[in-house]
Amino acid sequence: MAARGRLIIYLGYAAGVGKTYAMLREARRRRDEGVDVAIGYFEPHDRPDTITQTRGLELIPPKLVAYRGAEFREMDTDAVLARRPRLCVVDELAHTNVPGSPRAKRWQDVELLRDQGIDVLSNLNVQHLESLNDQVQQISGVRVRETVPDWVVAQADEVVLVDLTPRALLHRLERGVVYPPERAQRALEHFFREGTLGGLRELALRQAAHVTEARQEESAAAAPSGRDRILIHVTADPESAMLIRRGKRVADFIRAPCLAVHVTPEAEMLAGDAVAAVERHLAFARNLRIETHAIGGGELAEELVTFARRNRITQIFVLGPDRRRDNAAGVELIRRLVRLARDMQITIVARRRTQPVPPHQ
Repeated sequence: MAARGRLIIYLGYAAGVGKTYAMLREARRRRDEGVDVAIGYFEPHDRPDTITQTRGLELIPPKLVAYRGAEFREMDTDAVLARRPRLCVVDELAHTNVPGSPRAKRWQDVELLRDQGIDVLSNLNVQHLESLNDQVQQISGVRVRETVPDWVVAQADEVVLVDLTPRALLHRLERGVVYPPERAQRALEHFFREGTLGGLRELALRQAAHVTEARQEESAAAAPSGRDRILIHVTADPESAMLIRRGKRVADFIRAPCLAVHVTPEAEMLAGDAVAAVERHLAFARNLRIETHAIGGGELAEELVTFARRNRITQIFVLGPDRRRDNAAGVELIRRLVRLARDMQITIVARRRTQPVPPHQ
C-alpha cells in the first residue's frame, strides 16, 4: 500500500493576497525538478497573473455537474485518481461540492487523493476555519458558510502563510487585480474594509504561529501534559455550535482532550425538534473530531459533574444565561456546577449579541 500523500496548505486572510499564485509557483518549481505535477482543480477568477502561472502545467479537465437547471464545474476526482500524478494542485479547499456529489466538501476529495498516495497543494483563507467562525462574524459581520474542520489543517504536513498588508491588498483591489471594477467597488463597501482586513490578518498570523509552535513541540517529541481535559456541555440551544467551537479552540491550543456531552435529566422529555437539534450539535462536534456522549439519569448538574469526575475533566464549558428571556434554569445550572465542581474550572461562555447577519459574500 502506498504511503499517504503529503498536504501543503497555503493560508491567507482574504481573496487576492496571493495564495493561488504562490501555490502554482511552487507547483511549477516542482515540475522543473522533474516531479510529475497536474492541476486537479483551478479557479481562474479572471486574474491574468495567476492564470499565467498555470502555463506548462497539465490541467485535468473539471467535470460539469447539472443542478437545478444550471451547470457547475467541479473537480473530477475520479479522473485525478486515474491519472495519478505525484503532486496534485487543488484550488479552494473550503469549497462545497454541488449537492449529489460523491463527497460534500472538496477537503474530503483531497483526503481521498492523499489516501491513494498523491501529494496535494491546496489553499484556504483563515475565515474558513470552523473554530474561528464566530470570531470572523464578530470582525466582519459576515457568517461564513463554507468551513473546514480544524483537524484538516492541523494534520497538514506544512502550512505556508501568504501575507500582504491590508493597505497593499486594497491597492490591488482598486487596480482591478482581484475583482472586476463593479465587484471591487461592492467589496470595498462591505467585506474589504481596512479594519475588517486587519482583524482577519491578525487571526491568520496567530493561526500560523499556533501551527508553528505545534510543529516545534512535535519535533521535540513533546507529549501533552495529560493534566487538562475539557468537557463541553451540549444542549438544543442554537448557541451550542458556538460553544463547541470555543471549547475545541481552547483544547487545541493547550493540546488537551475534548469531550462534548449532552445530559437528559430523568424528569425531562425533549420535544422532537430539540432532539434533532441536540443530535445536529453532537454530529457537528464529531465532525471536529470531538468525542461525544449522550447520557441521562438524575439531576442535570449532578450528572454532568459525575461524568466529568469519572473522565478526569479539569474544565467544563457551559453557555451563559440567555438574558433576553427568563432563564432561571440556566442560572441555577451554573450555580449548581460551581458548587459541585469546586475542583474544576467552570468556563461560562457569553452568548453572541443578536444582530442582523448579512449574507455570505
